[in-house]
Amino acid sequence: MTRLNILQTLKSTEAEYQEIIQYCQDLFAKKNKDYGTSWRILRIPSITDQIFIKAQRIRTIQEKGFQKVDDDISSEFIGIINYCVMALIQISLGDSKIEIDTEGLTDLYNAQVIEVKELLFNKNHDYGEAWRDMRVSSMTDIILMKLLRIKQIEDNQGVTLVSEGVKAGYQDMINYAVFCLIKSNALQTN
Repeated sequence: MTRLNILQTLKSTEAEYQEIIQYCQDLFAKKNKDYGTSWRILRIPSITDQIFIKAQRIRTIQEKGFQKVDDDISSEFIGIINYCVMALIQISLGDSKIEIDTEGLTDLYNAQVIEVKELLFNKNHDYGEAWRDMRVSSMTDIILMKLLRIKQIEDNQGVTLVSEGVKAGYQDMINYAVFCLIKSNALQTN
């Protein structure tokens, strides 16, 4: 791949990434207008389990080849992204107040996705956008593996010997879910 092709791909990745994150954030904001920040009552393991349910449903549909509930797979990947952002916000805020105003919530969401996006582009540099050659089903499996790792760390009260910890797992899951949405052109069909 020439330098020009690499730069064009990176520009494309950034635009695709931003489009998906913007869609997720808009949906997140609308749901918070409907429900408020009631999700703040959830403990981190409860959020992890919500993400697990979504990832497991995706894998089940991928394996069976059909679904019986109307919610499509792309909405589950969007849910994974937003629940991971919720978890990262929970980690950063701890047990402080439950209610957060709209502007404050937007700032918190943006702070998390900026950090995750930076991680994405650092890894993309080192791995050469290898995710573009991966299957969506493989990335779903990786999301599930990261969830099982997070659950184990949670069961160990956050103590790890050599692992990065739960924050890195949530950040990676956001990026894999975005990759899955990019690869499936999901927002073009929504």
